[in-house]
Amino acid sequence: MMRKVGIVNAAITECRGRWVEKTYWGLFQEAVRATLANAKMTGDDVDSVVWGIYNDIFEHQAIPESALTGLVAMTNKPGVRVTNGGATGFYAMRAAIAEVASGMVDVVLCAGGEKATDCFDPVSQSPTPMVINTIAYSWDPFFENPLGATANDSYMQMCLGYNDSHPGDIGDPLVRAKIVEKLCRQGNRNPYAQRRNEKVTVEQVMNSRWIIPPFLRLLEACMYTEGAGAVVFASEDKARELAERTGEPIVWVRGVGAANEAYAVGRGGYYKPLDRIVSDRLAAERAYEMAGVRPADIKIVELHDAFVAQLMITMGEMGFVPIGRTRALIDDGIMADIDELGDSKAPPDGQILVNPSGGLIFGGHFVGGSNMFSLWSARKEMIARQVPLALVHGTGAINACYGGAIVLELDERGM
Repeated sequence: MMRKVGIVNAAITECRGRWVEKTYWGLFQEAVRATLANAKMTGDDVDSVVWGIYNDIFEHQAIPESALTGLVAMTNKPGVRVTNGGATGFYAMRAAIAEVASGMVDVVLCAGGEKATDCFDPVSQSPTPMVINTIAYSWDPFFENPLGATANDSYMQMCLGYNDSHPGDIGDPLVRAKIVEKLCRQGNRNPYAQRRNEKVTVEQVMNSRWIIPPFLRLLEACMYTEGAGAVVFASEDKARELAERTGEPIVWVRGVGAANEAYAVGRGGYYKPLDRIVSDRLAAERAYEMAGVRPADIKIVELHDAFVAQLMITMGEMGFVPIGRTRALIDDGIMADIDELGDSKAPPDGQILVNPSGGLIFGGHFVGGSNMFSLWSARKEMIARQVPLALVHGTGAINACYGGAIVLELDERGM
């Protein structure tokens, strides 16, 4: 039987497009230092560590986690590195949760981050072409990569497939623009958000340049981010002991679900359908089943929003809005308004607070730890708003093949 797993504390660095003055080592050190300090812990309290690092090329080093061990006081402790594309953060946390739930150890530190824009293209005098090329190595190296496939293509061909099956849903640019404006206002409240000082309106979104018509304009996409985040997971007894030090409530891991779809596109069980994100649906269903909850019980969602059209499909796959009518997020007012809630009110019945951090689009997307960023935000919002249940989502790989979901529960003593 699995043991109960609690989240003792979490922290993130400031999210930036470029950290000139910090190496990836420095970013991991900052995130780990803040997490342990918040939890009133030292490295001696940690039994094991799980690293989330997406891409060795970004770090300019093979096995980059090896250098981190001593730098963050994890010397002579077991450690493992997880890399699962955009879902790296989720899968790293899943591995950490499994170590505690299995009884192997009592306390696991899970840390993830990225230093993406250390890449540089001398021709354009910009990191962008090399960053895009680095991510493109994820594609099939024989056919797709040589044809110029990118991460944008990956998600947009799926959005095109969804639109073929459900026309008039994600295809309305006004609905997508209204979602972006809401995410912006939420990101404005996040002191660590990369775009916390920006004001983006519906009109600006609809007038921004096309990246891939008709579902992706510039202001509908996530960012390149440099940063790091860390989380401490602990067994029930240890979590309660550590919580006594801080006086902060524990957030429990109630359910975890994951699914990886096939890479090749086609019809049938061995192929990836392009009109759905089956991995998100299965991951959410498995997390709900383990937690014994329904989508209607969840009031806060921190969702991996690589692109707004994908956010809409994922909200449908996870059961918060109907597939084929995900525009209900805006049309029916299901996506709560942060200005009405302020910093402490829970969403009313019939509404969900989606990406209070600003998400990957306004908060930040340091790939190896983006889902730790999401968990940090969900935990913070649950405590501040006294919301009993939340969900953290991760996705990644070509055509969103990897899906993950974690259902969180606020300890009743914190309610």
